[in-house]
Amino acid sequence: QVQLVESGGGLVQAGGSLRLSCVASGNIFSIDVMGWYRQAPGKQREWVASIVNGGRTNYADSVKGRFTISRDNAKNTVYLQMNSLKPEDTAVYYCNAPWVVDEVGRGSDYWGKGTLVTVSS
Repeated sequence: QVQLVESGGGLVQAGGSLRLSCVASGNIFSIDVMGWYRQAPGKQREWVASIVNGGRTNYADSVKGRFTISRDNAKNTVYLQMNSLKPEDTAVYYCNAPWVVDEVGRGSDYWGKGTLVTVSS
């Protein structure tokens, strides 16, 4: 079994910054892609950013130039540095690892429970 645990959420004023972290632990052999999603109140969950094992990144247009995703493969940790935050960034942010391979070669999709980011105007 694998667990993803997010941290770093909180309340920040518009224009401020936050850094989210997500640690994957458990029976892990390899993790290819790690990513972040968010869900604002009353809205569907949306993809924010992702990073592959080799470091290539992708971002949603709404966060491009403001958010930076990175990872520490040795620590099975992914980060999301969020700068120039806007009230519309307010959401629960979820960590996702869509293909985690365990020690016996099985692959599965895992999600964290989320961390709340609130941006005040």
